[in-house]
Amino acid sequence: MKISYSWIKEHINLDLSSDELAEILTSIGLEVESITKSSNIVGDLEGIVIGKIIEIDQHPNADRLKVTKVDVGGEILNIVCGASNVKKDINVPIAKIGTTLHDGDKKFKIKRSKLRGVVSEGMICSEKEINLGSDDDGIMILDDKFKIGKRLIDFYKSEFDYIFEIGLTPNRCDAMSHLGVARDINAYLNFQSGKSNQLLKDYNQMSGIEFKDKLDLSVSIQNDNCLRYSGLIIKDLKIKESPDWLKKRLTSIGVKSINNVVDITNYVLHDIGQPLHAFDYNKINGKEIIVRNARSGENIVTLDEINRDLNNEDLLICNDKNPMCIAGVMGGIESSVNSGTKSIFLESALFDQISVRKSAKNHSISSDASFRFERGVDPSITIKSLKYAASLISDICETKEISEIIDIYPKELIDKEINFSIDNLSKMVVLDGVK
Repeated sequence: MKISYSWIKEHINLDLSSDELAEILTSIGLEVESITKSSNIVGDLEGIVIGKIIEIDQHPNADRLKVTKVDVGGEILNIVCGASNVKKDINVPIAKIGTTLHDGDKKFKIKRSKLRGVVSEGMICSEKEINLGSDDDGIMILDDKFKIGKRLIDFYKSEFDYIFEIGLTPNRCDAMSHLGVARDINAYLNFQSGKSNQLLKDYNQMSGIEFKDKLDLSVSIQNDNCLRYSGLIIKDLKIKESPDWLKKRLTSIGVKSINNVVDITNYVLHDIGQPLHAFDYNKINGKEIIVRNARSGENIVTLDEINRDLNNEDLLICNDKNPMCIAGVMGGIESSVNSGTKSIFLESALFDQISVRKSAKNHSISSDASFRFERGVDPSITIKSLKYAASLISDICETKEISEIIDIYPKELIDKEINFSIDNLSKMVVLDGVK
């Protein structure tokens, strides 16, 4: 499991080196297997300098190419460019010969080359090519504050993070989130210092919205393997690209950004540990959610675009006609949230560990949701997570039309009270050198 240091600091005040934190994590049972230093700008713009196009001519052998001369500070480079917005007297980012550009997990080095017979001594870059944005329709045009010949990184704030790969044992379901890990770190530091510092976030105070619209949907649970099922409807929302802070949080731990709604569900999962699932509300036939086992001959095309034959042990989330999701494992593509979605039904549930484990194994699926449900999710955070996600969706997706919450909890799980004596523990073990 991957944990971001900067994300942990949203929950607790820390001023420790990455090695010091790794030592603490390992000592409290969260063994750190590796530490990776990362940056909010992939590649840190290494080798990218600011240039000014001082001359531009048509390529002699290609109608769509231009031949430019670029001043990069005392050096004039001949660069062939095919962008439609290339023009004279603009400042642009230049990848000089020898620069390595990053495209996801792929890398490629800029070399001196010939394009249709004309020598090119570098590359004029779009913002996407240097990981400063998503625009790749043309080259990135810089304003006059970007001085010719200077490194581009000098004008951008590069924020470093450390990603801890934790070998989480199956009994540590309490630590399957940044909040869970922060809680353990806080307990350790409080013990060492004799203080009682509190965590920084209060999720019970974060909704800031009213859940008052009518829930135009019914839910029925037909199997005991669904221990709790909660949800709400959010209408008239805007599906679009997530804000940078959200994309950076997810990509830092290896989670691909999809769209704002899906990203929020993933963010809440990794932040506080509750898997959520968003259905396209208009794809729920009959406006009915039925939680039941699969029937003979049923199948579902899951989000990974694989058509899966279901067996009668699979717990499903269905509408009045078809399966929409393998409960706790993976959703179906038919009811998924995409650019055409206008309203969603947001699910926050608790499923039986064994049921999820069997379905995940039978279908060879290992998802972030199944990883947590198989080990056990805290039943007390179902509603809290739902409200938290709804609050984020309200802000990011520009909507206020949020329904009342449905919460079906057939057999409430009561917290167990365990009598525990610190004095007896101290007689049997040594706590960090203190008897």
